[in-house]
Amino acid sequence: MKIHIEALHFTCIIGILEHERQNEQKVIIDVAIEYDFEDNVFINYAEVAEFIKTDMQNKKYLLIEDALQDLSRALKNKFSKINTLYLKITKPSILPDCKVSVSNITNFQS
Repeated sequence: MKIHIEALHFTCIIGILEHERQNEQKVIIDVAIEYDFEDNVFINYAEVAEFIKTDMQNKKYLLIEDALQDLSRALKNKFSKINTLYLKITKPSILPDCKVSVSNITNFQS
């Protein structure tokens, strides 16, 4: 099975610039989780979404890359059935003429 969470948006502290450390900014998270569904043993997508939001707001990351790596590990620890995880973090307002994103795919089976 694959869970898709698209355009999860909230505000948090993320970035290395002075104004990013002082003011929350909007982020958009896209997630895809592959896992083995067995007899009603499933991953609750509402719990995943809330976990991501809470983690990002509590940890106040400097770099998107750090957030991706840390969040991947934290999600796997919380939801052990995850086999493959795609995460994309977008900062839609950091540059005036584009959205900036960083993404990563983690295969926990290898």
